[in-house]
Amino acid sequence: MSQTKNFNLPDLGEGLPDATIVEWFVKEGDVIKLDEPLVSMETAKAVVEVPSPFSGTVLKLSGAAGDIIPTGAVLASFALDPNLPQRADGQDTGHSHGHAAPAAAAAPTPPPLPTAAAPVAAEEAKPAAAERDDAGTVVGAMQSSNAVHAEQALAVGGVKAVPAVRATARKLGVDLSRVRATGADGAVTMADVKQAAADGSAKIGAAPAAVAAPAAAAPASAQVAAPVQSDARTPLSAAGKPMRTQPPGVVAKGQPEPLKGVRRNMARVMADAHSKVVPTTLNDDADIHAWLPGNDVTARLVRSIVVAAQKVPAMNAWFDGEALTRTLHAQVDIGIAVDTDDGLFVPALRNADMLDARGIREGVNRLREQVEARSIAASELSGYTISLSNFGMFAGRYATPVVVPPCVAIVGAGRARHQMTPVMGGVEAHKVIPLSVTFDHRAATGGEAARFLRAMMDDLALAS
Repeated sequence: MSQTKNFNLPDLGEGLPDATIVEWFVKEGDVIKLDEPLVSMETAKAVVEVPSPFSGTVLKLSGAAGDIIPTGAVLASFALDPNLPQRADGQDTGHSHGHAAPAAAAAPTPPPLPTAAAPVAAEEAKPAAAERDDAGTVVGAMQSSNAVHAEQALAVGGVKAVPAVRATARKLGVDLSRVRATGADGAVTMADVKQAAADGSAKIGAAPAAVAAPAAAAPASAQVAAPVQSDARTPLSAAGKPMRTQPPGVVAKGQPEPLKGVRRNMARVMADAHSKVVPTTLNDDADIHAWLPGNDVTARLVRSIVVAAQKVPAMNAWFDGEALTRTLHAQVDIGIAVDTDDGLFVPALRNADMLDARGIREGVNRLREQVEARSIAASELSGYTISLSNFGMFAGRYATPVVVPPCVAIVGAGRARHQMTPVMGGVEAHKVIPLSVTFDHRAATGGEAARFLRAMMDDLALAS
């Protein structure tokens, strides 16, 4: 009789308590070999391809695409094949593939998550290991292993693409098998998927739907009835709360659904920051009337933060509220807030104090491109010493941006505008950039924050 083994969702090296299933590469009953791609999982930082830890027959898959699986919960069950290669017991794979229960026994049990945050998949497959405290964030410091998960374009179903491309295709409703691949060795790239989504050339089920529509009019109308009736009221439970009537994989307006990936982690991080930091915000306007043509706003903001951080080191620091210790940094690594449809990312612009305007622009562009392609390494989303939110590129003057521990400060830049400014002999219309500096008052004084803001304004007032 063949041996049966369970595969628990490993810690994907990012310190996060759960991950979302993007795509299974096998189905129940399939035979899979050691290290062949098993499933693609989305975390708050990346889409990671998880290989099979065993060789054998897949007995059970715990969850479908879109389900949230807690770290340590059973992900799949296998019947081992003794005639195929197996990994030796105790052999390091870079993940904690099994033995989750003993590991949990040695670790302290943190407080349970709120009931409202528990997904359906978590209730059906309770983790064998106790859930760990959230040590990884999108907008804060991440405490995790240094393991790097390299994305490779693997052929699954005859289509070669990296996990992030597959996840994007799924979100955009693109059939990868119909996309014209332009990548190396025939791989489908992110640009190929976005182009196919834009021109509609590879829409999932587009051709079959057109042919089958007359014959299947009744079922089709039943499937789309709920989304079409936009004026229909949200179904309510007996307690008067919105009630879910659609399966988890279906997006339905007016019905509760669990947050996933980046947004799920953002909710945790912001709540944690709100409970720990003592925030205070200062606002003022930087007069940029003297700027010469060609000044890059983001580059100038970054430079002004560097100048201010060097003059007031207390703002370019980390603070440990439990140990009551402060770490001042010699370098200035700035977290650049990047807004995406999936949620907020804050990649780190390393050694900003050593970059000129061109280097800053190239660095910011590179980070944005990697975030949009979901190819950015998890290590690039942590470890910054201060952060910048340039929300003014959309709208708004002043804000109270959230300081996420261990950082002490964050700078917000609003939308530039012209205002009447008193000058000798009258008034002039000067262009100004609204600035907001939020700082943790446990670690910095009001005077330090004010001097920091003053230094930023003085640097931004320079012509170039």
